[in-house]
This record gives sequence, structure tokens and C-alpha cells, in this order.
Amino acid sequence: MSDTTTLAEPPDAASVEAPLEAPGEAPVETLALRTVLHVGCGAANPDKLPAAFFTRGEWHELRLDIDPGVAPDIQASITDMAMVADGAVDAVWSAHNLEHLAPHEVAVALAEFHRVVRPGGFVAATVPDLQQVAALVADDKLEDAAYISAMGPIAPLDMLFGLRSALAAGNVFMAHRTGYTATTLAGAFTAAGFAPVQVVRDGHFALWVTAVRPG
Repeated sequence: MSDTTTLAEPPDAASVEAPLEAPGEAPVETLALRTVLHVGCGAANPDKLPAAFFTRGEWHELRLDIDPGVAPDIQASITDMAMVADGAVDAVWSAHNLEHLAPHEVAVALAEFHRVVRPGGFVAATVPDLQQVAALVADDKLEDAAYISAMGPIAPLDMLFGLRSALAAGNVFMAHRTGYTATTLAGAFTAAGFAPVQVVRDGHFALWVTAVRPG
């Protein structure tokens, strides 16, 4: 593994809602409004941008989604964001999107993230922590609720293959097609040309990564 990659221990409970800070932040008074490309944005809701990275009032949210039903600013897949110019945004935010790709598509999507974010900008993303999920599966709790989300109880089976209630309702975009450990997630971002890369296991079934485009 590259020496630019850090695997961090889970943060304490007080920091779970904000497990990482955005890299390279300058004092507020020196900042103009910056642009974050929110990929896989879903329905509009400014609270979806985590304050640990994107302080309200300092960022313009540009919404991108493959689903026209959520009225994104840009309708596109994260594997082909040709409508976004090279280096056009200061950051990319991706919440639970990368697990929806086929394994061979991951490098394509990360190359697109790398292309659209400016040199010195960063990507922040979160995905399920399959090591923690696997511990529940090994304990024969495949269909037991691991936690309660806004969409209802989430079991290991949902984290492995996609939210069953959404899939049953016909939302095929919710299917999971790949997964990550802290090591493989860090490796994927490093291979895409990001450095430094930091991954945090939050202890609540999620991995959080921040990755900077050098420049």
C-alpha cells in the first residue's frame, strides 16, 4: 500500500456524525463560494452535505444523479460525467454510490472524480464497511436490524445487496454490485491518482474516505 494512504481507527462516539475534516481548508474569511459536485444526490436536501466537509454558506451544491425523478442539475452516471468540465469543481461528495457499481466500473468512476475536481481539491465519500457487516453475518444475524435509518431498519442483507424495500418497489438503482474494506477502498482511490488518501471506519457500518487530487 502507498505511503500516502492512512487507515485510521474508528472515531469516538462524539465524532461519528463528523468523522473527518475536509483537507486543505483555509480560514473562512479568505474563501469565495466553492462548488461541490454532489453525485448520486437523490432528492434535493441541503442537509445531505455533511458539515464536517461542507460548511453551510461556504459551498454551492451542484447536484448530479442518474435518476431524472430527483430533478438533478445534471442527469448522468458517475461513470460518465462528460457534462462536467475538467477541474470544474472544488470537491466531490459521494454518499453510498460506489457500492452500486459493478467492480470493473469503480476505476472508471474514480477516474471521473479525479478529472472533474480541480488540482488541490478533494473527494469525500462513504460506503458500507463490509468487515463490520461480515461480523454480523458470521454471527448469524443476516436479516437482523443492525441500525435504524430514515428509510427504516437496515440489516446486513441490505448492506450487502441493496435496500430490499426499495428493490421490491422497483428501484433498481438501489442494488449493490460491489463492496469495500478499508484497505480496498483506500487502494482504489490511490490507484486512481489521489494522494493523500485517508479512510476512517466509523464503527457504525460505514467507511469514510477523503482523497486529494495532487496539484
